[in-house]
Amino acid sequence: MVFSSVEFLYFYLPAVIALYCVCPRRFRNALLFATGLVFYAFGEPIYVFVLLLSCLIDYFAGIIMAKYSERPKIRKVCLIISLALNLGLLGVFKYTPFIIRNINAVFGTSFSTALPLPIGISFFTFQSMSYAIDLYRGEIGVQRSFIDFSAYVTMFPQIVAGPIVRYKDVESELADRRVTVIGFSDGVSRFVRGLAKKVLLANNIGALWEEVKAADYSALPALTAWLGIVAFTLQIYFDFSGYSDMAIGLGKMLGFSFPENFDHPYVSKSVREFWRRWHITLGQWFKNYVYIPLCGSREGIAKTVRNLAVVWLLTGLWHGASWNFVLWGVWFGALIIAERLFLGKLLEKLPGFFGWLYTMLAVVLGWVLFDTESIASAFGFIGAMFGAGGSFSDVHSFWLLCEYSPIISLCIFFASQAPGNFRARLESRFEGLGLRADVFRLAEPLITLVFLAASTAYLVNQSYNPFLYFNF
Repeated sequence: MVFSSVEFLYFYLPAVIALYCVCPRRFRNALLFATGLVFYAFGEPIYVFVLLLSCLIDYFAGIIMAKYSERPKIRKVCLIISLALNLGLLGVFKYTPFIIRNINAVFGTSFSTALPLPIGISFFTFQSMSYAIDLYRGEIGVQRSFIDFSAYVTMFPQIVAGPIVRYKDVESELADRRVTVIGFSDGVSRFVRGLAKKVLLANNIGALWEEVKAADYSALPALTAWLGIVAFTLQIYFDFSGYSDMAIGLGKMLGFSFPENFDHPYVSKSVREFWRRWHITLGQWFKNYVYIPLCGSREGIAKTVRNLAVVWLLTGLWHGASWNFVLWGVWFGALIIAERLFLGKLLEKLPGFFGWLYTMLAVVLGWVLFDTESIASAFGFIGAMFGAGGSFSDVHSFWLLCEYSPIISLCIFFASQAPGNFRARLESRFEGLGLRADVFRLAEPLITLVFLAASTAYLVNQSYNPFLYFNF
């Protein structure tokens, strides 16, 4: 994908930013639309038409709803058609192979399941749908310019892996925004920080998971299994939060303020808290468009449990079309329901460490389901974590531990709140000397340059550079 190439960093992205900055304001949305299509076409030259179709569906849905603003039945039918078409596209491309695989397994048939998944279809479909739903609710005004609406849907910084930006988040900025020196500088710093998280941390720790994941789980020592899944736990955080940082940073360079998507999720002391901190925009999407319309927690505990179960079943399916993702959603849904019913009160009475330990164990076990090929392999790996492989460790386990301990330690440090606390203490100390502003004004560009140089060097010399959430 283009975000993972040196050519993108040094040619495409700078050219787009430069052209955007000199472009007259009235043409900037058209430029965003065009560059979004070009960016998407780098990875999906054919499926760019699916992206355009998604734009057309909700744009015309909005125009018709605005035209018949005094006809609620027509507006409702229009919304239903829009949702059916959007979800139909998502269903055809994302879930048809899953359905066919299960038909083949049950009936012994051999129908082909070869249907490539458009990159980021779950993200841009949800984003486009939010416009039609919010317009129907009367929360936003209609966008009569197809170019402006499509610029919102196809905006290249976050089109393929979020954060999921609702139209109401950027409605005013689509109409009028300014690129300031401070905003641009902050955006560059945020983008490079995300790039460093992705290529320096996620990629390096991910190599450990790739090695462990390929092993024979029936003979896998417990220590090796734990090292592997801890590696993936850190990899997926730095991979996805790194991309979100890059998207938010690019948005700042273009004059947009995208919502935050992560808030130190691995410091959470409950699963509910974890999901308030992880992929924040997805959680808010399901809350606004599924949980609350189902009446949320307003009609008694039985319906609250039902509503949470529906949300988490859909959350699992949103992430992928396999039984692993279904079970992953069920796992977290069950834990969140348990916390709502009784477990949350128990956790509040315990020391915070025990809440954190329970949460991390739940999350780590969930990640096993998330990134193994089948439910059988997931349970095989979990068994190895708890000794089913026949041993606690072997020579290879200690070799992996010695080799990857530095990067594991570094990842844990940056996944915690320690860097922010350290900076706050430094700022407080320098403030007393009257040097805070000067020191950090000089230090931040230097740190940014170091991160950019190190990330570029890595991209030049390494071929392992997956973006995990591009698959969703």
